[in-house]
Amino acid sequence: MPDCQTAWSLLSNSDVKTSELNFDYPQELIATHPQHPSRVLLNSNGQNSELKWNDFLTQFKSGDILVINDTKVLKRRVFSDDGHEILFLDSPTDQSQMGKDRKYETWSVLFPSKKLKLGDKIPMPLGLTAELIQKGIPQTIKLSEPVDEEYFNKVGELPLPPYIQKARNERHNREGENTAYQTIWAEKPGSLAAPTASLHFSPQDLEFLKSKGVEIITLTLHVGLGTFLPVTADSLEDHVMHEEWVEIPSHHWKKIKDAKANGHSIWALGTTVVRSLESQALGRFELRRYSYSGTTDLMIRPGFEFQIVDRLLTNFHQPQSTLIALVMAFAGKDNVLETYQWAIEKKFRLFSYGDLTYWERS
Repeated sequence: MPDCQTAWSLLSNSDVKTSELNFDYPQELIATHPQHPSRVLLNSNGQNSELKWNDFLTQFKSGDILVINDTKVLKRRVFSDDGHEILFLDSPTDQSQMGKDRKYETWSVLFPSKKLKLGDKIPMPLGLTAELIQKGIPQTIKLSEPVDEEYFNKVGELPLPPYIQKARNERHNREGENTAYQTIWAEKPGSLAAPTASLHFSPQDLEFLKSKGVEIITLTLHVGLGTFLPVTADSLEDHVMHEEWVEIPSHHWKKIKDAKANGHSIWALGTTVVRSLESQALGRFELRRYSYSGTTDLMIRPGFEFQIVDRLLTNFHQPQSTLIALVMAFAGKDNVLETYQWAIEKKFRLFSYGDLTYWERS
């Protein structure tokens, strides 16, 4: 396996302009609710086809490993009393403790603050006020009293992507969203968005795969700005990736390496799993007791050499996102753009609540 410096050299020699991540799509294809079973687009050797869900499940072979992300989405989207929609990210004083029961006054947040000045006060639910103390991306606010997850569970909503809100013409979560936008195996609180490829799978699907001799392995990546912040720089090389917390049980990592050595396929369910596994392969994490853990700011873009993942299962991703750049690195930039155009013509449902894509590594 190449070391980190070698991998970075490979990446830096393959610059991609942000404009190359663009594609056009009709707004009506944005999925506003989950659909079960999902349609599945298979891209193999540059050729596209559609699989029925049950036929898709038969693609797995005995001895293969399916890696899933067991993070749980936090209810961190809060509406202020005067209508601001604020996404609470973490406390700058203790960024490693997302989802823990600790109280903080100061928080990193995202919300439209252009019309506000430093020092302005925002009325918040349950009688609190928030003071804007730093602008930028993200901003920083200070609450009139410290809060923990109990506060957010009382007043917050799951942070549904803004494009779904726009497509629905609704700002608030719908009834049942707490289940719809959470994976069936969500266990460890800490994410600000769902690993949405996982939303397609049912407990029965997992049991079927296990009956075929497929091993289901978990890891944790808490989704944050590193995943969902769009690329605003002119090139991917200039985009700053934010760090996200990852934990991979050491015995799971051993099973993955053993399966690779024995010629079995490693299936990654979602881009968060890809970033976790490939970061671990580059030695990004330390072994702490029984797990490899730490933060990763790895940006996977065309030119990246994959060491672990053989099969990628993921949803369609938005233009100018680091996520579509990752898929392009895996399956080829032109191939991905041509496949997206094919899918749009076939009216596949797009993005977080949309259909599933299955990519074999190019």
